Amino acid sequence: MVEWLAVILLIFFGLGFIIAEIIFVPGTTLLGLFGLIFTIIGVIISYISFGAGVGTIVLVISLTVGVGVLVYSLKSGVWEKFALKGSINSKVNEGEKEDLQVGEEGITVSSLRPMGKGEFKERIYEVTTLGNYLTADTKIRIVSIKNNKIIVEPINL
Repeated sequence: MVEWLAVILLIFFGLGFIIAEIIFVPGTTLLGLFGLIFTIIGVIISYISFGAGVGTIVLVISLTVGVGVLVYSLKSGVWEKFALKGSINSKVNEGEKEDLQVGEEGITVSSLRPMGKGEFKERIYEVTTLGNYLTADTKIRIVSIKNNKIIVEPINL
């Protein structure tokens, strides 16, 4: 009885991991490898515990169920609600930095490690340092503005 339970659970979780690998995490990752190993161990245990006849039946049923569930889930669109359908096309600080100039001074609103939030002219922007880590409420100066990236440095008083 324990052998049957072990075989069923190993194959069930193995097939579940393989299907999750294919649908949610495409590529070869640990999830798919664990699923393959669990399924193979379940089939091997069935061969050892119950003989070649039962082992072959378990192997055929495992393959059939695995392929059937995968085909059904892909064709029926069950997984469509989990898929990302939209994309984000906006950029940070897009259209907001026209009134900023190099040399302008402000203050950090959050820690910059090296990115964070800075305030200039009572507006908050996404800013980046040149590699320095700065704490909140540090006085900063704009060094350059490239595309939508505002690069700042600390003001040493």
